Parts: sequence; structure tokens; C-alpha cells
Amino acid sequence: MAELTALESLIEMGFPRGRAEKALALTGNQGIEAAMDWLMEHEDDPDVDEPLETPLGHVLGRESTPSEQVGPEGPGTAAGESKPVLTEEERQEQTKRMLELVAQKQREREEREEREALEREKQRRRQGQELSAARQRLQEDEMRRAAEERRREKAEELAARQRVREKIERDKAERAKKYGGSVGSWPSPPVTEPGPVPSSPSQEPPTKREYDQCRIQVRLPDGTSLTQTFRAREQLAAVRLYVELHRGEEPGGGQDPVQLLSGFPRRAFSEADMERPLQELGLVPSAVLIVAKKCPS
Repeated sequence: MAELTALESLIEMGFPRGRAEKALALTGNQGIEAAMDWLMEHEDDPDVDEPLETPLGHVLGRESTPSEQVGPEGPGTAAGESKPVLTEEERQEQTKRMLELVAQKQREREEREEREALEREKQRRRQGQELSAARQRLQEDEMRRAAEERRREKAEELAARQRVREKIERDKAERAKKYGGSVGSWPSPPVTEPGPVPSSPSQEPPTKREYDQCRIQVRLPDGTSLTQTFRAREQLAAVRLYVELHRGEEPGGGQDPVQLLSGFPRRAFSEADMERPLQELGLVPSAVLIVAKKCPS
């Protein structure tokens, strides 16, 4: 059975003549399958239909011989050479084979594109997982640093409280040595219990609450104030020590001893009161104290 030329087969399959000639020339006339591969890969190129500027022989890498010159029927036929005529049935059979080959090439191309798309999706998911893992590690690092910072602040606070307690103990020892005997043996003055607060007729008396903390505001002689929270069972000496450490330098560089007074009712706290807890002195849950310079005895 006579065969169609490669150019005629491509034209029979619906490819434009110029595009088919270009595909055959650029694939070196290696056959219809190579030309079809080129056409399938470059069908979306914007210049696919532009004619070749280089002669066919130069594209193939050699000069065309007179017997290979392009005849009126297309490449591969010499001028004056007769071409076998195909019957209609042979033409249809060959066209059918070519169409099957085109369909096969199309399926292969779709499968290749599907594999590439699947690989891109896998890579995208892998990158997303790596980014999520990096973000989680960063959050864990931040939480760990925050926990370490809280532990450090707590340790510093405990150390500061320990220093205050040690200072109180040293002050107690110095006062006992100075005045003789034990500070705890001094007689305490009678404590005046605050009278009952009259309640409104329309309100019931509030239930007594137990507080474990006390907020003390201390007014200094220069008009400024200090505010600090103490435990309800801490001694009044802790408040005096806090004031002495934070009241600032006085003119002349000296630091006179201070005396604490309550605003209402007016009361001056003695050295014996310094050993009593704030709760017992009626300074819980909050109180305002006034600092006065202690007169030398």
C-alpha cells in the first residue's frame, strides 16, 4: 500500500501546512512522530506559525542536493518525480492511524502534566509543613523564654524580701544592744480598739473578711508618696525599712531616723509597735501613713 509523505500526513491530520513544514524542518526530517512531538510541545508558542528564515538545508545541518530539492508536492519529492496515488480506503486507513497516534501523544502529554502538577502540589504541602513546624518552634522558644523570665523575676523578688527580713533582724539586734535587753520585753502601750462603725439602716453590717495582704501608702515630708503591698502578718518595721530605703537622699547627705504616724485616728507608732504585725495594728487591708522626722531622745 502506498504511503503518504510526512507532510501530507500532518496536513491530513489537520495541522496547517506552514506549521507542518516547520516541524519537519526543525526535527531534521526524522519522521512524523518527531514532528508531532514538536508540534504538541510548541502548539502554544506565539511564533509557532511564523515561517523559517533559514533555508531547509541549513536547518538540517547540510546543503540540499539537487535530488533533494523541494518539489511542487512538498519536501522529500524531487521535481518531476511521480507520486503513487492512494485509494480513498488507503487514505482513510492511514489518516486513522495518524489520528490514533495524535491521541496517544495527547494522552502522554496530559499524563506528564498531571504528574508534574502532582509533584508541585507535594512540594507545596511539604513547604507548608516545614513552615508550620518552624512557626511552632518559634512559639515554643518564646514561651520558654517568657517562663524563664518569670522565674528570674520571682527569684529576684524572693531575694529582695529576704534582704528586707535580714535588715529587720539586724535592726532589731542593734536596737536591743543599744537600749539593753530584748526589744520584745518592752511593755506595749494599750491599744485602743476602733469603735464600731455605724451602719446605714437600709444596709446590713458587712461580713468580716480575712485579708492576707495590706496596701500601704506613705506620705513623705516633701509631699511625695510611696505605695507598696505587704503581707498582713509582716511587722511594721518592714514598712519603716522600705521607707528608709526609698525616701531618697536628704540635703547634707544624712539620713535621720523616721517616725510613722497614722492619719486618722492620729497616732504615733512606738518602737514596740514596730514588732507588731500590720493586721494587729489595724492597717489591713489598706492604710495611709505619714512620715515625720524622729526627734532625738
